[in-house]
Amino acid sequence: MSLSALESRAIDGSAPVVSRALDVGISDADRVTGWLGAFEIALAQGDRTALGHLFVEDSHWRDLFILTWTITPRNGRDEVISCLLKAQPVARARNFRIAEGRTSPRRVTRTGESVIEAIYQFETDIAHGFGILRLRPDDPGRAWILSTTLHELKDAKWPVGENRPTGQHDRLFGGETKAERRANELEYADRDPTVLVVGGGHNGICVAAQLRMLGVDTLVVDRLPRVGDVWRNRYGSLALHNKIQLNHFPYMKYPETWPTFLTKDALADWIEAYAKAMDVNVWPSTEFVDGSWDETDQRWSARVGHEDGTERVLHPRHIVFANGGIVGKPHHPTFPGLEDFAGTVMHSHDYVSGTAWRGKKVMVLGVGNTAHDIAQDLHGFGAQVSMIQRSSITVFSVEAASLNHALYYKEGLSTEDCDLIATCPTFPVALRGYQLSVQKMLEIDEELHAGLRARGFKMDIGEDGGGHQMKVRRQHGGYYLNVGCSDLIVSGEIGLLQTDDIERFIAEGLLMKDGSIIEADLVVTATGYEPPSRELERLLGKKIAGKVGTIWGLDEKDKELNNMYKPTAQKGLWFLAGGFAQGRVWTHYVALQIKAREAGLVSDPLPA
Repeated sequence: MSLSALESRAIDGSAPVVSRALDVGISDADRVTGWLGAFEIALAQGDRTALGHLFVEDSHWRDLFILTWTITPRNGRDEVISCLLKAQPVARARNFRIAEGRTSPRRVTRTGESVIEAIYQFETDIAHGFGILRLRPDDPGRAWILSTTLHELKDAKWPVGENRPTGQHDRLFGGETKAERRANELEYADRDPTVLVVGGGHNGICVAAQLRMLGVDTLVVDRLPRVGDVWRNRYGSLALHNKIQLNHFPYMKYPETWPTFLTKDALADWIEAYAKAMDVNVWPSTEFVDGSWDETDQRWSARVGHEDGTERVLHPRHIVFANGGIVGKPHHPTFPGLEDFAGTVMHSHDYVSGTAWRGKKVMVLGVGNTAHDIAQDLHGFGAQVSMIQRSSITVFSVEAASLNHALYYKEGLSTEDCDLIATCPTFPVALRGYQLSVQKMLEIDEELHAGLRARGFKMDIGEDGGGHQMKVRRQHGGYYLNVGCSDLIVSGEIGLLQTDDIERFIAEGLLMKDGSIIEADLVVTATGYEPPSRELERLLGKKIAGKVGTIWGLDEKDKELNNMYKPTAQKGLWFLAGGFAQGRVWTHYVALQIKAREAGLVSDPLPA
């Protein structure tokens, strides 16, 4: 609906449209249309009073890159309206309407609240966007939740659907074949990539694929010899702990015949197949050595080393770190006497299989997800396993987690609609949803938790009661989703030791405080990785690392992830991390942000 048409129906700019939403018998779609119309008028006119009538006092808005060109959450009516009014003169958001071809407005329960939920579309001067609107049925003229998200740039539309390439450039009579052209392209003999992606896992490959779709020359370097090896080379029993519906790749979903929980080998092969299908430029067996930023030329000097010992200095305008993003080198713990242990010590990073340890005595230092998986794998190969717990963690069964988190992915909605819903909440709303889920999960796992407590296992549900989801946001660790190891601890088939009871390691194994000795042949230290800031300092130097600051974890102001998925204090430097669902969502936005800068549409984040 155009602005002029809306104005002709309104007397004071908003009241008639809102009042229509209160009429008896009006449909939810009309309620949403009425609100969007009133919102468009008030926003265009910069009318703070009219906007105030359109939001409840406890309202929340989250912008993903379309109005503010960064991640901007605001909580409370006054903050929401102030930020919207500040962004609108530049963005000129308009043409708000119920999204075509998306899930229709409907009544659902979100975060314990009964709401009318709608997906809407709109545009700015340079982009098309989508968003989520949630109205409370008892007050449908006012919004509780609003999100605005960047979908595509008007001058660089996604090459899908009607915009699909014709393929004629791949069929040139008398010319090079596509395979020959691809081989020449991969050489980078006469050019530098615009974007250098460090890391060939799912995040790196997905962002490179989408940058290519947008016409941005992108090269991925990975130290391993084959795309997907980051998963292929890990321990044999590794599989995802969440369901396949959450883990599709952008523009290329898994086959319908694939199992619910994907194994590491299936994931490795899929990443490799995806890279080939999407024509991603990858240099395998190539390590990012170091880099520096040239302020005059506004580009990087990035030194990469090949397996044969040769090096190349590239000059991209952007570097995207997708090499785990939140991890550095394996963290080797200091534990009393560990250097005196006469057996084998290995970090979980180097663990592949328990085959060689059948019948041996093994201790796993740590109780996170990886520690549990390795302990269960060793047990499966016939090792005598004990886990050493240093601090409490959050434990839930994978069944409970699947039942109570991201339920909208089971509602028959498209993945695209689910992703919009998943990214709309600001921190207070997301936390409340996690807290409600945790309470249900505690009921489901009551028996499991009782059994673990009886064995002396130390558990918590997080400092904010948000369970494993908030543990991921805050520290990307400190939890376990049980796929069987907890049951083995409860039954006593896997032993449990507390550091409070341990004196130190000795040559034979552990010396306990009561004087007893527990023998061991192998110690696996599942103790995580060094802070990413330390790795960044090694690769780009102290100055840039200090300028960027903390990576991952929640910032103090907005409770968003530090330096992830958005512009950093260092121009041309981006970070990607997270699981497959996060990768699908956030690589989309990083690719669009880089394209917008390369097209000259934006340079730095607008002040929010």
